[in-house]
Amino acid sequence: MSTQPSAVPSGTLKSVKGRVLLTAHGMNADHWRRMLSQDGRNVVLEPSGEVDPTIDYAVLWRYPHGLLRRLPNLKIIFSAGAGVDHIMSDPDVHDLHANVPIVRVVAPNLTQHMAEYVVWRVMDHHRQGIAYRQLQAQSVWESLSQPTASEVTVGIMGLGALGRAAAEKLLAIGFRVAGWSRTPRDVPGVESYTGEDGLTPFLNRTDILVILLPLTPATEGMVNYSVLARLRQNGPLGGPCLINASRGRVHREADILRALDEGILKEASLDVFEREPLPEESPIWQHPRIVVTPHEAAASDPDHLAPLMLTQMEAYERGEPLSNLVDRERGY
Repeated sequence: MSTQPSAVPSGTLKSVKGRVLLTAHGMNADHWRRMLSQDGRNVVLEPSGEVDPTIDYAVLWRYPHGLLRRLPNLKIIFSAGAGVDHIMSDPDVHDLHANVPIVRVVAPNLTQHMAEYVVWRVMDHHRQGIAYRQLQAQSVWESLSQPTASEVTVGIMGLGALGRAAAEKLLAIGFRVAGWSRTPRDVPGVESYTGEDGLTPFLNRTDILVILLPLTPATEGMVNYSVLARLRQNGPLGGPCLINASRGRVHREADILRALDEGILKEASLDVFEREPLPEESPIWQHPRIVVTPHEAAASDPDHLAPLMLTQMEAYERGEPLSNLVDRERGY
């Protein structure tokens, strides 16, 4: 389980604010640095020398493994994105820094963006968006089947904060919503399934499968041909659809393509991929029944996320507990 750091005794605020290392490859480092410096903290982009004992906090995204061994006095690790798999895969996190807390991003802005993406992609599959765009390209005027939302079941794999927010909005539109998670979750209006015993009945009733799982050793490659083949085949959409907005390594792209080619899967919306950026030669780019977005379903916005990190740093310095800690045993 996550271990709470030895905080400064309550009422004895540090006279000097903790120093922050920011390493967020692929993100706007200057913007992040400005936002993290708002309360007067010293934010650096590189450690000073091979060993830098002055760094208290690390804000990380896709950083080079080996970096953390240079920070002997690290107090807290923050993920700059919703996932923590890039941190949990670092051997130093489990060895040299086994007792350093890891803090996840939980922000209303990020949650709202993800819910918007899920609703957008669900509605596009539900209302035959891909088929209508193909008809438009051919100048064909043709009406297609349009079932009501109450006839369609959206199954969400992963009922954390993101999954619950998406479920709430889909229920408001009128969809039937089912959820699957490894441990029991009680979400109002959602028919919940749990563990291996619940997976097949969950899939059997699902018309649109939404993946919002964290990437862990248990979930890597989980969305494979076997899972896709168990989705409801005789539903009102003419076949099941897949939406993955979690992590690319949760699914198997070769299995998705096979399921599409065999008619087991009708359509897919993919925001994440096994390799990113998606290689130019990938057949996914040109597949007529796949919608591709470049890992932007819920992009990290420093305007919203950096203040939450600063609040946690300040709480630690006041001797108060941290929130949104990663459970090291579960990996998220």
